[in-house]
Amino acid sequence: MKVVVDQDLCISCGLCISICEEVFQWNADDRAEAIDTDVPEELEGDVQEALESCPTEAIKEV
Repeated sequence: MKVVVDQDLCISCGLCISICEEVFQWNADDRAEAIDTDVPEELEGDVQEALESCPTEAIKEV
């Protein structure tokens, strides 16, 4: 599983970071970004929850 955060859609709510800080972090523009697009298998459930919880649907599986 690989994910990216669409920077044009991200509103910096921080929900994804609070759900899975092992994969998501703040970037220099204070928007969320994926730390590593290759998600470890044991974190896929949390990343899926973050993807489904994002209010602007900015997180995309690629």
